[in-house]
Amino acid sequence: MRTSFNIPDSVVEEFDQVWQEEGLDNRSRAVREAMQEYIESHSQLETLSGDVIALIAFDYRHHEVIEELHGVQHAYQDVILNTSHTHQGEWCLESLFCHGTGRQVRELTYRLRDFDRVNRVKLMIIRDD
Repeated sequence: MRTSFNIPDSVVEEFDQVWQEEGLDNRSRAVREAMQEYIESHSQLETLSGDVIALIAFDYRHHEVIEELHGVQHAYQDVILNTSHTHQGEWCLESLFCHGTGRQVRELTYRLRDFDRVNRVKLMIIRDD
């Protein structure tokens, strides 16, 4: 299937550099692998059940979304045990150490991914009972 995407030039340039350095044959192969990794990550998130200990890390531009992000974090204060915040130029990097049900951690992850001004959200499951 042929398809097209709107992706910033800088991201495409960096993506092309990475797959070429890895020795892949072409961009299509690299995109397929990236999509498969995304599917696997989503599948893992969807199957979370029971108590979960997790770390959620994300980066964002502070002044554009901080009030809304604080609202989400307050809504999940029973799940978020600890937060860490650092500045990297105009971007902020935040990490949330969480303990709750798989459903709660999944919902929190999706809420964070719902912000256009949040660049990336990475989830690391530390323990899934």
